[in-house]
Amino acid sequence: MSWQTTGDVAEFLAAAGSFLRAERARNTVILTAAETVRVNPGRFRGKDEAGGAKEAGGANEAGGAKGAKDANEANDANEADSASLPLFGWWTDGRNGTAGAVKAAFLHTPPFPVVLSAVPPEAAADLAAQALAGRPLAGVNAHGDAAASFAAAWQASTGCRAEVHRRMRLYRLAELAWPDPPPAGGPRTAGDGDVALLTDWFTAFAVEVQDTGGGAAQAAVVRDRLSYDGITLWEDGGKPVCVAALTRRVAGMVRVGPVYTPPEFRGRGYASATTAEVSRAAITAGADEVVLFTDLANPVSNSIYQRIGY
Repeated sequence: MSWQTTGDVAEFLAAAGSFLRAERARNTVILTAAETVRVNPGRFRGKDEAGGAKEAGGANEAGGAKGAKDANEANDANEADSASLPLFGWWTDGRNGTAGAVKAAFLHTPPFPVVLSAVPPEAAADLAAQALAGRPLAGVNAHGDAAASFAAAWQASTGCRAEVHRRMRLYRLAELAWPDPPPAGGPRTAGDGDVALLTDWFTAFAVEVQDTGGGAAQAAVVRDRLSYDGITLWEDGGKPVCVAALTRRVAGMVRVGPVYTPPEFRGRGYASATTAEVSRAAITAGADEVVLFTDLANPVSNSIYQRIGY
């Protein structure tokens, strides 16, 4: 039994895709993130390719002691760049040299946490201690038992402290129900002219829920979602008051998120209506399963989504 890793998303999906699609809702984050890397490989390209190792390599042509020093610096830079690029992996139950069936998978797209499928505790511990050693991890996103096993092994190997950041619930859309009465205003698809506003709102959302990645990271998320018309704004009186986004459709599934209403516009039903609208749009576009995550510590969002059919 062992982990196999790759930086090639096509190789990853060829090896682990069937395993992930067999429980597409449970594996929604891995599937949608891998699809983003496949369709938009520049989305997680790591550090600036123009600097660091490239410049050190050029200096190395001068030769001598300085050249040797620069070569070492180039190697260090290359290793740092590699650690900041996406990494994928799958765990098989093969024994005595046999290939075995895929039983678990992970995806890591820095600066975001590593995401695990359902995984045996011993495999989670092995992943932390060996396959991900040396990578900069902001956290782990996994089911409780796997997360605990991974965190314990990561603490043992790095000395870092680990704590539970958030407990989430995954909802599936049953029958869509529209808010009654509906709020004032209506939806529109966001476009390039909304990039600055959306980046601010996505960043504000990330700060509010204490997620990883702000500023430039959120701008990249915004531009990627806009590339497939994946962001909807709710406007009231011609003014944007709420936003909801969709992932790409993968294996017939779409995930809603983020959904954000600035504090000054809350309590008016905008989030319910915007979520209902993007859910309708996903179904109309061909999704046969629509899901979304909520924070179990936020009773407001949990009740909102249940009222509209999740």
